[in-house]
Amino acid sequence: MPGYPGAVKPLVPPGVYSPQEDTDLLVDALLDEPLPDGADVLDVGTGSGALALEAARRGTHVTAVDVSWRAVYTARLNAWLARLPVRIRHGNLFAPVRGQSFDLILANPPYVPAPDTGRAPHGAARSWDAGRDGRLVLDRICREAPALLRPGGVLLVVHSELSRPGRTLAHLRDAGLKASVTRRRVIPFGPVLRSREAWLRKRGLLSASDQSVPREELVVVRAELPV
Repeated sequence: MPGYPGAVKPLVPPGVYSPQEDTDLLVDALLDEPLPDGADVLDVGTGSGALALEAARRGTHVTAVDVSWRAVYTARLNAWLARLPVRIRHGNLFAPVRGQSFDLILANPPYVPAPDTGRAPHGAARSWDAGRDGRLVLDRICREAPALLRPGGVLLVVHSELSRPGRTLAHLRDAGLKASVTRRRVIPFGPVLRSREAWLRKRGLLSASDQSVPREELVVVRAELPV
């Protein structure tokens, strides 16, 4: 779990996303948000619960959601071990929290472009594979998250430059939010992207002039619903 800044590293069994650089970057953004005690926070796609626990440490009321039962059980165990009150629900994105509203929504969704295999991702791959353009889940977040924000509420979402941050910004601005990229970090390709390097080049997502050791840029998009 390189770079994970939490007070206690969460337990991460096989099949659950382990906190990595994208988690680290989103935690940095979370810690910069001026949240009052008792703010309502949603962590969508919580995985091991790492982000939810960081939010709970700030005295907020946290709800966390994941589509994987294994992730739900893991996040519940980590919240219990950390002695932090986090409501953890099973469901697909925002389905378990329809009709609710939040001061802050955190999202570290699947965003890795993936070749079409004719079948849905399964196992741990559900945490990163996101269709040919990497936006299978991102576009849904952009469409659905604004309706769950309170006036002045903020969405923080992390993803790769390979999944087109400009499109994220455009969708969120079209929904009436003030959106910008607030954090960037360049990291070497991990095992998944290394295995897809030739495919990414063929699709034009990497050019022939790119470095011999390919790198990707992670970004955090911050979007605020005006008061």
